[in-house]
Amino acid sequence: MTDSLMTTSPTLIWLDELARTDIAKVGGKNASLGEMLQSLTERGIRVPPGFATTSDAYRSFIAANGLDRVLREVLPKLEANRITLSTAGKTIRAAITEGVWPEDAERDIRAAYQDLGARVGQTDPAVAVRSSATAEDLPDASFAGQQETFLNIRGEAALLDACKACLASLFTDRAITYRQLKGFDHLEVALSVGVQHMVRSDLSGSGVMFSIDTESGFDKVVLINAAWGLGENVVQGHVDPDEYQVYKPFLDNDNLTPIVHKALGAKEIKMIYGREQGAPVRNVPTSKAERAGFVLSDAEILELACAAVKIEAHYGTAMDIEWAKDGETGLLYVVQARPETVQSNLAASAFQTYTLHDTGEELLTGLSVGSSVATGEVCLIHDVTDLDQFVDGAILVTSNTDPDWVPIMKRAAAIVTDHGGRTSHAAIVSRELGVPAIVGTSNATQILHTGQHITVSCAEGETGVIYAGEANVTVEERELDQIPSTQTKVMLNLANPAAALRWWRLPVDGVGLARMEFVINNEVRVHPLALTRYDALTDADVRAEIDRLTRGYDDRADYFVEKLAMGLSRIAATWYPNPTIIRMSDFKTNEYADLLGGRQFEPNEENPMIGFRGASRYYDAAYQDGFALECKAIRHLREAMGFDNVIVMIPFCRNVEEADRVLATMAEHGLERGKNGLQVYVMCEVPSNVIEAEAFAERFDGFSIGSNDLTQLTLGVDRDSEALAHLFNERDPAVLWMINTVIAKAHAAGRKVGLCGQAPSNDPEFAKLLVQAGIDTISVTPDSFFAVKSNVASAEAE
Repeated sequence: MTDSLMTTSPTLIWLDELARTDIAKVGGKNASLGEMLQSLTERGIRVPPGFATTSDAYRSFIAANGLDRVLREVLPKLEANRITLSTAGKTIRAAITEGVWPEDAERDIRAAYQDLGARVGQTDPAVAVRSSATAEDLPDASFAGQQETFLNIRGEAALLDACKACLASLFTDRAITYRQLKGFDHLEVALSVGVQHMVRSDLSGSGVMFSIDTESGFDKVVLINAAWGLGENVVQGHVDPDEYQVYKPFLDNDNLTPIVHKALGAKEIKMIYGREQGAPVRNVPTSKAERAGFVLSDAEILELACAAVKIEAHYGTAMDIEWAKDGETGLLYVVQARPETVQSNLAASAFQTYTLHDTGEELLTGLSVGSSVATGEVCLIHDVTDLDQFVDGAILVTSNTDPDWVPIMKRAAAIVTDHGGRTSHAAIVSRELGVPAIVGTSNATQILHTGQHITVSCAEGETGVIYAGEANVTVEERELDQIPSTQTKVMLNLANPAAALRWWRLPVDGVGLARMEFVINNEVRVHPLALTRYDALTDADVRAEIDRLTRGYDDRADYFVEKLAMGLSRIAATWYPNPTIIRMSDFKTNEYADLLGGRQFEPNEENPMIGFRGASRYYDAAYQDGFALECKAIRHLREAMGFDNVIVMIPFCRNVEEADRVLATMAEHGLERGKNGLQVYVMCEVPSNVIEAEAFAERFDGFSIGSNDLTQLTLGVDRDSEALAHLFNERDPAVLWMINTVIAKAHAAGRKVGLCGQAPSNDPEFAKLLVQAGIDTISVTPDSFFAVKSNVASAEAE
């Protein structure tokens, strides 16, 4: 034992004497803390010191107070449905709390507490008292939140009471239910109590992180949730936390900042120390500054992510980790670590897709938990005392679901909450139970009502959507190992970064079209010129909303650059190092005008489809400072974040003189073709791109055929016209001539050519025509990937 003032005994062991093989002695939680103290301290992982009572101490307590008789009387009655769960739990808990500690156990706890104070240089140090069941935190069972935790406990008497309360919590209704669900014998499970020196996160922040994406199972990101104050609010889902994602493979390069996502949480409350021993902690409102600011700096986000990677590597499995920042020292600590129990155990061979038909009005959105869809009636419950009102198979709607709700959560078709993040207890339990959930909706309990029919969709990416009525749902299951390999590369068209990760298991060859404008529209939301020319804005309401969105940024333009780069980075990360081709913005003027502050800077055009769009904007004085921000975001994405697989694509480039001006403008902003491996492609969507393909090939590294616009401009058909829909046909001989011609000319010049239009997604048979023409890559929507891949394989075999 290192620097200890007492030796271990049958009833108590110091954490730094434990290893993960000691689950039978001290439970999974305490064994894991000991493992980290012994093996990871030298690698920079900080774990607060402490000690643990043993399973022998629990059994000694039970025997000394004659509680084994109580357990053997009550539990069989519960099993036989002769008494209710509530009655069984109350009876056992009361018997435990009325018991007294055996003399040797009490002596050891008091002595260890005094010695812990000597270790940390404090009299009556504040400690966290945590339950650790001997069957918990196994690879297939998390037991998260099933037993109690008590924070800011001071003094020997209070510590002994808190330890006894932990023993009693082995028989909360939720813990009994969970053991029944997992098939554990109540009498075989014991409980250890972990006592750790408190990290002063009440003066700073804390949270939870996973070394895997909790919804998709993508194993190359760390997910971090953070809130102000003590961590119980994040764990229990009482607060909407900040959320960060970090790309793990780049963490060993100190020159990179691979933070691929940052979302500001509302963080309305924080848990701090109480004023007196009777109320050791309390919740208080956060300040405006705390709500408007991120809990962690970029350096701290990266430090935590590095810690998660080290812990995961040591344990050899994905991990669920709780962390805390000490507000007095500024140091970050790991206070718990357990195996992640859902995504890491899913079979990777099957891939399910859910498709919604006939959806009603969109009512609410929140963070999706899982990837499935559920329909049914709402059962709105405000308080834990009303759990008996829940109807089996209904959709549970409540403010937040703490561990006491587990008995009904497993009977719900879906769960919807006002508060909580993706690492809250409600999300963790829902995920483990396989029940779709949408958390953090803000006002579900105000919008939805009991008896209302709704659809809960977690199949559309990180954003969960609640629709009015019960939609028709189609479920398809595909075996990934049955997808044929092809010589022609099949890539994806993607726009929504939040949805990219759900497709990561698909064996795609990269992203053939990442639409920048989707990220600008949904994550940035502000017209770039409203940021670069902020002082010229005349609308006071627009200025106020921009101020709100850009709070925390010294330069408003940095908001645009960071949001855009991070949004695109999640797409680039998903199949790295395969290429991700990012199309620079291709809004039409009417679409640009819809961005916040956009109307002041955009002209009114009669025909925006062939107006001031694409390449023509990039070098024009009317938009050139906006394009400068786009270039800065791409440069940040490639050079600062590390995603050198990004290829830039220029849309709607009408002639070679325009191509030269765009390339020169990009070079002025640090995006020089060929420098740092940068490739630049051109969209082939204007007939002139085909006619002058040889000249374009001298200026660009490749072509990407946009079949929608190329068909429209070749046939002179408005692609949005219902009256002319029968004339819009990518298989028209004129369009096929265009496609065949540009492929031939591109290959003659040694350039690659792909197609990223909608045609093969809508008509997978069209892919065969492209293969016959010699196309290098075909990029399609994710839901058509299987069909297109099969058709490409068939065409190549002919």
